[in-house]
Amino acid sequence: MKAITILQPWASLIARKVKGIETRSWSTKYRGPIAIHAGANWSLARREITYRDPFHSALWPSMTKEELAMNGYGRTQLLPVGAVIAIADLVDCLQVVDRYMGLVSGVITEKVRLLDGRVIFGHELKFGDYTRGRYAWILANVRRIDPAPAKGMQRLWEWPVEKWRVGND
Repeated sequence: MKAITILQPWASLIARKVKGIETRSWSTKYRGPIAIHAGANWSLARREITYRDPFHSALWPSMTKEELAMNGYGRTQLLPVGAVIAIADLVDCLQVVDRYMGLVSGVITEKVRLLDGRVIFGHELKFGDYTRGRYAWILANVRRIDPAPAKGMQRLWEWPVEKWRVGND
């Protein structure tokens, strides 16, 4: 199965279905199932952003009791790393074409327009790098899995899903 390594906390935001778009500097023609791998590097700077909103409010309510206990009830310092944590379907890859200010419920809000005309704003916008010319990888049907240790790589790579399935049957 194709896989992509994503740094924490963004990998967990996808696994918890609060981030549905991964942004990259490069496009892909691949469409289909994709394993979401949480990269092994979990820096203090990235841990610290999880203590602030919108990251904290997006991660904290969706944690299981076990994760809450492990993370100090609201501290997201121990998100899984070096493991595949979700499987999703990559359904589209669209270029970011415009960034502008617009109204949302009567409030002036920053927005981004993708090549197909789709508009991104709110938390989704805050969870990605939507610089003009970058690509929005649209994910659907995200399924969390128990962390499956794996060594990540840059770009798309092959995850031997068969080994994981044998251990989880």
